[in-house]
Amino acid sequence: MTRVLFVCLGNICRSPMAEYVMRRTAAERGLSAQIQAASAGTSGWHDGEDMHRETKAVLRRHGIDGGGFTSRRVENRDWQRFDYLVAMDNANLAELEKRFGRHPEKLFKLTDLIPESGYSHVPDPWYTGDFDETYALAEAGCAALLDKIAAEKGL
Repeated sequence: MTRVLFVCLGNICRSPMAEYVMRRTAAERGLSAQIQAASAGTSGWHDGEDMHRETKAVLRRHGIDGGGFTSRRVENRDWQRFDYLVAMDNANLAELEKRFGRHPEKLFKLTDLIPESGYSHVPDPWYTGDFDETYALAEAGCAALLDKIAAEKGL
């Protein structure tokens, strides 16, 4: 089992979207039994809350059920529990590196996997209002991450 933790600031927009897109993408590739996706935030501002209503709406438009989600903050034990910690932007990456150290083979930004996108980070739709942009980057990034995992693990 390969475990992936997606991390953004509040864990209600970007990281839950990536979590649910990864689950669907893994299922489409027949890898649900080999891939586990979860998400967390660096701030803890929204602990215990559901994902943002627009995140849920975008997922629904793409045929993904966003139910069963509860926001949480990154915990120290996540370093042991997950094979990859995937940050949404430089600030999240810096916060994770401050906590866990610099480990680019395990801890990196989602956009590092999709340099052709032209994005250096996943913009926060809380501020931009562009949840479709977030979805497109999550979809491309999750596909690239699954390709990476499949190549590394021989899946």
